Amino acid sequence: MTTLEERQTRRALLAKTAKERILVLDGAMGTMLQRRKLTEADYRGDRFKGANSDLKGNHDVLNLTRPDVILAVYKEYLDADADIIETNTFSGTWISQADYHLESAVHDINREGARLARLAADEYTAKDPSKPRFVAGAMGPTNRTASLSPDVNRPDFRNITFDELKDAYKEQARGLIEGGADLLLIETVFDTLNAKAAAFGVYELFDELGEEWPIMISGTITDLSGRTLSGQTTEAFWNSLRHTKPFSVGLNCAFGAEQMRAYIAELSRVADVPVSAYPNAGLPNQFGEYDEAPHTTAAHLREWAQSGLVNIVGGCCGTTPEHIKAIADSVKGIKPRRIPTIPPQLRLSGLEPFAVPAA
Repeated sequence: MTTLEERQTRRALLAKTAKERILVLDGAMGTMLQRRKLTEADYRGDRFKGANSDLKGNHDVLNLTRPDVILAVYKEYLDADADIIETNTFSGTWISQADYHLESAVHDINREGARLARLAADEYTAKDPSKPRFVAGAMGPTNRTASLSPDVNRPDFRNITFDELKDAYKEQARGLIEGGADLLLIETVFDTLNAKAAAFGVYELFDELGEEWPIMISGTITDLSGRTLSGQTTEAFWNSLRHTKPFSVGLNCAFGAEQMRAYIAELSRVADVPVSAYPNAGLPNQFGEYDEAPHTTAAHLREWAQSGLVNIVGGCCGTTPEHIKAIADSVKGIKPRRIPTIPPQLRLSGLEPFAVPAA
């Protein structure tokens, strides 16, 4: 783990930089790894040579078996002018790793994913101190949901508990922090209850460590109804999580930028913290691939920036260093969204938001 003084210095620098300009997140890790045509042997390495299940496709394990590849991807995004790189830990909980029988490797996967990102970020910061680089510990949604039953015939059934999710995320966060993450990114949230469990676990860890790290929260709207998978509108989603006092809140995945704009605008209206947006490279084609060109994605995000909607931009599925470079160039010189002052009010949420009228 880095020293307290180093962490405090970077946090202050992150806050200062976010006020001065729009920050750029990196793009898709999976897209870059698929380009490399890695084999089962790459995923197994020496450590997991005798694994009882196929590991190909478990990108997170490459932190341990092909760290050279992961470090190279991080550097490609830094070369593309990303300010914040996400660790290769999207599936870094025991819940997700159970599919590969690698629950015991979770701590190492997260620590090494963050350590490699820290090495890359520090190298590029040293090259140009005027452009500091930061590491976001990526914490994906897991493949289970606390709000919905996986069995249509048993609506009351859950295959995961809140406490199990909380403990899994806490374990993941510990590894990311030990590896040197500057902030924790609870991302691609399709179930707000899962995100609450993640935040609970993270803050429980903070209490143990006697120190707090900034957190980013990024939800995903699953269709044009404008709701998360668990049914919440954008404003209700924010009402449910604003108590976590995140560094930023935003949306990613599911949509390309064209379909996401209305929901980013809504979030920009109600959130009194920086807003992030990292859409896919358009919608997938019939083969599940993404065809949107870098200049097209960048043009959308430039318009959002000019309209004062965003503070942090980047890319999700299908985006590449070419997309991130185009995005970074497109928002250069545009002032970040102005953080609104939201009047104090009792704001609640179910599937819809509800604000108690002032007396």
